[in-house]
Amino acid sequence: MSTTSESNLFTDIDAEVFPTANIGTLTYYAVGGSADSLVKPNSVEALSLLMQRCMNENIQVRILGKGANLLVDDDGVEGIVLKLDHPCFHAHTLNNPSDIHHVECMGGADLSKILMESAREGLSGLQPLAGIPASIGGAIRMNAGGKYGAVSDSLISILTMSDSGEVRCYEKKDVVFGYRTCKILEPIILSATFQLTPDRPNNVRDEIKDIFAWKKKRQPLAETSAGCAFKNYCDEDGQYISAGLLIDETGLKGLAVGGAKVSEQHANFITTNPACTAKDVLKLMVEVQKRVFDVTGITLEREVVVWSKDAEMNDV
Repeated sequence: MSTTSESNLFTDIDAEVFPTANIGTLTYYAVGGSADSLVKPNSVEALSLLMQRCMNENIQVRILGKGANLLVDDDGVEGIVLKLDHPCFHAHTLNNPSDIHHVECMGGADLSKILMESAREGLSGLQPLAGIPASIGGAIRMNAGGKYGAVSDSLISILTMSDSGEVRCYEKKDVVFGYRTCKILEPIILSATFQLTPDRPNNVRDEIKDIFAWKKKRQPLAETSAGCAFKNYCDEDGQYISAGLLIDETGLKGLAVGGAKVSEQHANFITTNPACTAKDVLKLMVEVQKRVFDVTGITLEREVVVWSKDAEMNDV
């Protein structure tokens, strides 16, 4: 991005701007390169104006949530990266009329914090998402979930923002959700509303504890990782086969490339050490895909999103 373009973009916009910002270190893998600019708008209005200007200047915009499902290439990315860090994008409210229970969350809100507050209020519905690190917007974008359920299960509606900065509301019925995906064209999930069910706080907390205990036994939560590297495989009958099982049965636990390694605890997790690079992770992913295909004939699809200047490597 040229100095002139950057000047035009940020004039009169209420935002924090960080030129040539290392965004790789903001991801759970803690590896990768920089963006031309990291921008943190201080209001919805500032975000809308910035989106309009980026569209007019034909500058690519990417949205960085918690970085828990993201790998940034070592060479970084062009354009700007938005991070909705201001408190206005973390706000949430619990509404408890006599016959309905809603939680309304801005897209930058932390999923785990919303989950725990709902539990304290005795509101059930989000606990299947326990242990999933995500912002509300990021969770909806990939329809985050697991064995116990998905974020779309209790969703009522979504507010989005378009490339031109326009806000649009979707009812859940208007959005197609699938396995780790949703069909929303707009780049920004501005807010979401969930419908929850009254329950005893202890019951909700106990369920959360049980889910955490299950994950702690099976996943390398203490290591540096971005969660599941690959999506589970869907066969011709519509049945899902665990990607971790396929990788494990191919004998790939412990396989390493540079500072990246297939976890010994859960084969669908790739862990990194301080010497690791993003290219190590990418090379290991490719090697895992190749070996699983050679043994099973199945091509695993990445679940981790990759950002790169190389268009062929990008997932978004």
